[in-house]
Amino acid sequence: MKINNIAKNTSYYTMALVMQKVVSFAYFAMLARTLSPEDLGRYYFAISFTSIFGIFIDIGLFNFLTREVAKNNDQAPTQENGGKKAFAQNLLSTVMAIKIPTAIFSALLVAMLASIFHYSPVIKFLIYLSSISMVLDSFAITFYAVMRGFHNLKFESVGVFIFQVIVFVFGYFSLRAGLGLNWLIIALALASLFGFTYSALTLYFRFGINIRPRWNKTLMWSMMVTSSSFAIFGILQRMYTYVDQVLLQWLAGEKYVGLYQVPFKIIFALQFLPMAFTASLYPAFSSYWRNNREQLPISFSRAVNYLLIISMPISGGVMILAYDIVKIFKTEYVEAVVPLQIIIASVVFIFLNFPIGSLLNACDKQKINTRNMAIGLAVSVIMNLILIPQYQAIGAGITILATNFLMFVLGMAQVVKIIDYKYKNNVLTFFKILASVVVMVSVAFALKQYLNIFVNVAISGVVYLTTLFAMRGFTKADVFSIAQSFSRK
Repeated sequence: MKINNIAKNTSYYTMALVMQKVVSFAYFAMLARTLSPEDLGRYYFAISFTSIFGIFIDIGLFNFLTREVAKNNDQAPTQENGGKKAFAQNLLSTVMAIKIPTAIFSALLVAMLASIFHYSPVIKFLIYLSSISMVLDSFAITFYAVMRGFHNLKFESVGVFIFQVIVFVFGYFSLRAGLGLNWLIIALALASLFGFTYSALTLYFRFGINIRPRWNKTLMWSMMVTSSSFAIFGILQRMYTYVDQVLLQWLAGEKYVGLYQVPFKIIFALQFLPMAFTASLYPAFSSYWRNNREQLPISFSRAVNYLLIISMPISGGVMILAYDIVKIFKTEYVEAVVPLQIIIASVVFIFLNFPIGSLLNACDKQKINTRNMAIGLAVSVIMNLILIPQYQAIGAGITILATNFLMFVLGMAQVVKIIDYKYKNNVLTFFKILASVVVMVSVAFALKQYLNIFVNVAISGVVYLTTLFAMRGFTKADVFSIAQSFSRK
């Protein structure tokens, strides 16, 4: 796979995720300004609860499909070669035969646990509705996995944006009509139905692959064994992402789940940058591991530099402007300022953990990823159980910072064993960025009392980029390469 293809795929997906995250954050702001912290907590708790169990449908098959189709795709001499299409069809049909029963099992498990835990009738019904999205979304990402294996992110880029627009439009009219929380979840289910239908039809008409299941016991067993590490990792990762909100609801109450959504949604929205980059990097890493291992450390180092340049100013800027950011919502959420300042400090490690995880998976080291995630989850649960009763959302924020740093250290310890990684270039870039961020933060702090937050952000951003460019943290060639990636030539 060529470097230009990585840049082009990243550009498509980044544009789509930027638009999707803008709409998503606008929707969250609308919810926060309309709903009380308690109702906001109920809404997102239901989504978090079902999201944990959604991984039991996929059981690691998303990463497996992307990797295996990408490896086969790189060996095919032409796009018209029927062999790779038949290979992808065979894999997808077998995956569908696995996922249909796992989807039924997961939906029943969610319903059973919602009853066992004695949640209120309101939350139970929200969970039941949210499980519809859980099932549909799981199948949609499977179809997108095949497309990623063909190094194509254009159709997924369109799909994720339209998905969020549907949520926004139906959610907006539900709020205006005063229809309540149930209809907000129904809006999510309608968007998931679109995602499922769109991805399935795209796969059929654009790639010539249909979604019919086929029982092949030998391949199914082989596939499940091979993807077992992905499955375990996925389960642990999903639990790690949402367990803090479940524990907050249990130990502190729905109000703190609602308050916690402010920093959580900001961090979640920002993740489109590493997600877009590694969505294209992962199949490329898989290809390089098989065919061109000398390129692996080069691509990895570039990814680290790219994500440092983006994440460090975000972290510093949000810490300084946290109070002004929270004020965008309403005064009821002022208690979210300190959790936001703590959680945003972890954004650098969150960003860097994306390429680290992708590299380990691509190099057939998914068991190491799984082990690291298990350690992170165990530490997260222990710290949350200790800190949440005393510090509520602040305790959950401290846990996020500590566990993401821990997983970064564990991951990098393995990266240097797998590839010939030259860290000096990244270290030099890090200090250039750090100096530029100090200048930027100083300007932002000086201007915050006099300027609107959006004007302040714009000026501070220009100061950061100018300073970093002057220090040769990036060059004209880097800018040209990014601009060229948006070209269709």
